[in-house]
Amino acid sequence: MSERPIPINLALQGGGSHGALAWGVLDRLLEEPRLSIAEISGTSAGAMNGVVLVNGMEKGGREGARGALAEFWKAISDSARFSPVQRSYWDRLRGSFSLDRSPGYLVAESLSRIFSPYELNPFDLNPLRSLLRKSVDFDAVNRSRQIRLHLNATNVRTGLPRIFSTGQISAEAVMASACLPLMYHAVEIEGEAYWDGGFSANPALAPLIFDSEVVDLLIVQLNPLRRNDLPRTAREIINRMGEISFNTSLMKELGMLNRMGNLINEGVVTMAEGNDLRLHMIHGEADLQELSASSKMNAEWDYLTDLFARGRIWADDWLEKHLDDVGKRASFEVAELFAPAPRPAGLKPISGD
Repeated sequence: MSERPIPINLALQGGGSHGALAWGVLDRLLEEPRLSIAEISGTSAGAMNGVVLVNGMEKGGREGARGALAEFWKAISDSARFSPVQRSYWDRLRGSFSLDRSPGYLVAESLSRIFSPYELNPFDLNPLRSLLRKSVDFDAVNRSRQIRLHLNATNVRTGLPRIFSTGQISAEAVMASACLPLMYHAVEIEGEAYWDGGFSANPALAPLIFDSEVVDLLIVQLNPLRRNDLPRTAREIINRMGEISFNTSLMKELGMLNRMGNLINEGVVTMAEGNDLRLHMIHGEADLQELSASSKMNAEWDYLTDLFARGRIWADDWLEKHLDDVGKRASFEVAELFAPAPRPAGLKPISGD
């Protein structure tokens, strides 16, 4: 008699086209018979991956979820085929998927710093909205009992996170979670306006920690936590500012877990029996270091499938090393993130240290 799969919760970070890395991770995890997905918390691209996975699972089980994800990312690529934002001829020759030299990307970036999306796109045209409505049966997602879903968006007025959970999921909720304020109108839901969830929780861990009976939590991290090189050009500085901004909320939640762990170890507080948290993380640091921030806007199919393949490798590596940890112990120590980072060799000090 085969063993019952071990339930895990997934926290899926956002990252534009880099969400195809998480597509690869999910595709591999869905193949693993020893694991089952209980709950998903997703932000931005993580919200899209989450809602498409649950929809596919409702229609056709694990294989249905894998197929739905593949079809969704192919549809994203097809919809961007005629976009003016394309790689430069030089980058195509070099085999680079960066858009740093793309005339269309540079023009769009410059215009977004002068004109708001309300001026440039007064009718709020966004092909992703119709793609989501065509690809996802939201009634099926909301009645799912297999996987509970949580999507995060940021309330523009208060700056606080808003969690949309199973029963509240809609195309507008997904759009709100992925709404970049320099590109799209704020998404209005029930009289409130929302921007990208990455500003407030990327992704939100709280629903998976305090409102779930499952104690194995796997974070799929898509933004570099650390950079080896000091940013020096204007573009590098802006890109690093964005990475830090979209990692800050996650780091705060992990910092809270680290402090809670210290208090438990010191005997100051105790956890109820059975409520201990086993934390895991999939994070391809080496791959993320080499991906340019502008490539998050590149939806070419060759690029998305390359990211998908890398994501599967990340998951393969994690499963090989840590599958036996699931259900028994944490495979990721939060304290490691908050240890002082050694300065890479050759990095010059910023000021007199």
